[in-house]
Amino acid sequence: MDPLQSPRHQSAPPGGKPSGRVWAPLVALLLALAAPGTLRGAEDDPPAGGGGDRSAREKVIARGLDWLVKKQSRRGSWAANEGRYPTAMTALAGTAMLMEGSTTTQGRYAEPIRQAVDYLVSRSRTNGLIGDPKGDDRYTYGHGFSMLFLSQVLGEEEDERRREELVRVLAKAVEFSGRAQTPDGGWGYVSAKDGNNFDEGSTTITQVQGLRGCRNAGIPVPREIIDKAIGYIHKCTMPDGGVQYSSKGGGGRPAISAAAIACLFNAGEYDDTHVPRMLDYAERHLGNIANNGFGHWHYAHFYYAQVVYREGGKKWTTYRDQIDKRLVSEATEDREGLHWPQGYIGPVYTSATNLTILQLDKGTLPIYQR
Repeated sequence: MDPLQSPRHQSAPPGGKPSGRVWAPLVALLLALAAPGTLRGAEDDPPAGGGGDRSAREKVIARGLDWLVKKQSRRGSWAANEGRYPTAMTALAGTAMLMEGSTTTQGRYAEPIRQAVDYLVSRSRTNGLIGDPKGDDRYTYGHGFSMLFLSQVLGEEEDERRREELVRVLAKAVEFSGRAQTPDGGWGYVSAKDGNNFDEGSTTITQVQGLRGCRNAGIPVPREIIDKAIGYIHKCTMPDGGVQYSSKGGGGRPAISAAAIACLFNAGEYDDTHVPRMLDYAERHLGNIANNGFGHWHYAHFYYAQVVYREGGKKWTTYRDQIDKRLVSEATEDREGLHWPQGYIGPVYTSATNLTILQLDKGTLPIYQR
């Protein structure tokens, strides 16, 4: 499959495939939400590095995705170390495969994507949670990542029965997220009720991206949920642009700050007055790829890459060439294939997030497009 294929179409309404009447307002909406200035696509940026660098990147992507396929369980799931976070890991791994260009019916990874969808749909509970409170530590991560993954699948799903099933699951998931939100507008590792209204930045960002994916796919998302989340990020933003751990404090965190900017962009808040100083803070801490002086390096760059990609231009191409070089050099080969073993969560997590970074240039998924 051509690695520089054109972006996917935006998702159809829940009831069926797009019509001419639907496309016009969708296009208008996308133009309205785009960053100010000339719209740029992935094809507008120069190729990554030289021909050899680009070839190495594509080989690493293909072999990394093949490794993920080998790690998928018979049930269609993936897991972190010690079998933890199965819902979150399945959604992240499935998303990395969608970015290659495969769908549930077409492409090299159609079968593992289809199995991942079936697994996550089977995890949908009557209250709307996608996951298992007993089997998923910090289950809101899995819930948010699943909303994002399944919403991207919905836009390409051709089978009417499966579309209806996805719409039902995602509509219930949105309702659960609304109930799980804390009075301050954020989310914690569990629902507000289960967690005594505790909230923190990283889970909040996961929910907002998932909700944005649902909204793009035609699932109704109450505006007040997003508005409260944006207000939460504002409350957590410090004078220097850093975003603190939670609304209760915790100090600025580069990783959460990068994720918060991506979250605001996903919410359409390109002109948010907080963004310039947040971008300055993120660049000071994350602009140097070699800087490991903070926690959660891969998580931080998973979101910072999304931010810089949306900015485009020379800033993106310079960052892209640097991050590509580091990620390609860190890939490890063993008897099971090529993957990234770094990080305490486990190689499935690190590999899935790194493969997402490496494939942003493809512009495949609506949630990550400019």
